[in-house]
Amino acid sequence: MAREFRRIVSGHDETGASVFLMDGPAPAVFQVAAGATRVIELWETDAAPADNSGVSDVTDHPMRLPPAPGGSKFRIVEFPPDAQRIAALRGEGVHHDAEKEGYVRDLKHARHPGFHKTDTIDYAIVLSGEIYALMDKGERLMQTGDVLVQRGTNHAWSNRTDAPVHVAFVLIDAKPAP
Repeated sequence: MAREFRRIVSGHDETGASVFLMDGPAPAVFQVAAGATRVIELWETDAAPADNSGVSDVTDHPMRLPPAPGGSKFRIVEFPPDAQRIAALRGEGVHHDAEKEGYVRDLKHARHPGFHKTDTIDYAIVLSGEIYALMDKGERLMQTGDVLVQRGTNHAWSNRTDAPVHVAFVLIDAKPAP
């Protein structure tokens, strides 16, 4: 069974006092196919500085990989073992529309079908398990507590274990890398 993540969101009431607006399982959970990566959207902004007014759930919309221009995203990604995930990525009926999803999938990387690139700076924190961060040249094993600052590079994630891995990501819109 997939892990559930509790999301607590604070805000302000009509008098300006701080209150808890939301408390419960993160409602925006996306998975393209059984055995594929699960994305748990926690929060997002559409500008900087962020607007802290309002009481609505900003994750209540269809899945989008990158943040809005000038915005940010905070999510947790559950990576199943590669044995499951790669089969799901290559499964019948599963396809990626690079333009629609906002990234370029580089098919020359036969070593892992998850290679992609976004115009963002990402802070990736391994919450549980271990996972390999793959670049065009090289890879690094990341374990619980390790952090990667991912600066708009072509990359993929490889879970070579038998258990799901959870990684928290903060994605911030950025100028494209050269």
